[in-house]
Amino acid sequence: MAATLKLTHKAIGVEVRRHPYDVVLDGQNAGSVTMNESIEIPISPGSHTVRIHSGRDSSKTVTFDAGDSEVIAYRCTGKRFLPLFLASFVDPDLALVLVPENEAERIGDFGNTP
Repeated sequence: MAATLKLTHKAIGVEVRRHPYDVVLDGQNAGSVTMNESIEIPISPGSHTVRIHSGRDSSKTVTFDAGDSEVIAYRCTGKRFLPLFLASFVDPDLALVLVPENEAERIGDFGNTP
């Protein structure tokens, strides 16, 4: 049975990087997600990689394992603490972040994740 990758573009408060994020799943373009929206992508069970980007801004690549009928959910945002926001101008992979949904709830404003 297929699994599902769900990405939600959401931030608490003001976010500077509000453009749609392109989703790259296993090295292939898999769609895009706009601010305050979600995208659900059917995936096969097993190991996968995902990252998001918007222009030169991107996230680091995240690796995850999906089981049969499992929903793997991440929140994505461009909201970062000021030092990381400034560092993202030198290293664009720091500009955006993917946080597992269960951790996003615990962290709240998740701009502090590395």
